[in-house]
Parts: sequence; C-alpha cells; structure tokens
Amino acid sequence: MIADSRGPLLSRRRVLLAAASAPLAVACTTPPPPPPPPDPLAELVVQARADAALATAAGASEVAAARTEHAELLQAEVDRARPSTPSSSAAPSSTTPAPPADGATPEQVIEALTAARQKGTDLMTSVPTYRAGLLGSVVAGCASLLEAMS
Repeated sequence: MIADSRGPLLSRRRVLLAAASAPLAVACTTPPPPPPPPDPLAELVVQARADAALATAAGASEVAAARTEHAELLQAEVDRARPSTPSSSAAPSSTTPAPPADGATPEQVIEALTAARQKGTDLMTSVPTYRAGLLGSVVAGCASLLEAMS
C-alpha cells in the first residue's frame, strides 16, 4: 500500500475494483454499424443510362429519351433512400459499362431492353411495395418500348 501523510493513496481494494471494471467499460462501447449494402436499384440506373447511350448510337431517339427518364427516376429513388453525406463522393460506379460503339443496331437495343425488363421483373419481388411500383412502371415502359421496336 502506498501512503503519504494523509493516508493510503492506492489500496488493494481500489486496484482490484479498477481492474474488475476495465472489461465492463470495454463491453459497454458499441462498434460503429456496418455500412449498408449497395442499393439494388443503383444497378438498374447504370443499365438504363447504358441503354440510352446504345439507343442513341442506334438512332432510336425515343427509346433513348425514355431510358434516360427511367435512369433519372430510379436515381431519384436511390438518392431519396440513401441521401449522400458530405464525405461521400459522387464518382461513378466501377460497374459503369463502356460506351457503345457507333453504329449500334436495333437488335442490340432490343436485347438491352429485354435484359432490363427481366432484371426489373426479377428484382420486383425483393423490394418494398413502393419501390415495386416504380420498378413495375419501368418494366412496363421497357415492354412498351420493345413492342414499339418490333
């Protein structure tokens, strides 16, 4: 025991109490929550933008305009669900496809629209109902664009 003229500074009881309470202090601290998983609609935004570029290269301006609008609506929902923070960057995703080569064909546009319709349909059952409504509109839009291209 360490003492001075006023009495003991550190008693065995105080040392044991400090040692016993240290693990409790560590257990009470909570780790930060893990980052949220990627938004499933973000991939559809990238695909809609790529489809718009492909349609532009193929000379299908109406399809390009519709797919651009799909991309904007989907991006608005992604932004609403996960507002950006000041520390997040607005850099494009690494899944951004390469721009289409000039002279794309209508068949390539039809294939892209078919894939977009299928992806949206597959995703529709795994999202909340308010998002499923948006996806349903995009899928229906893709289906009507396919019908118009046929």
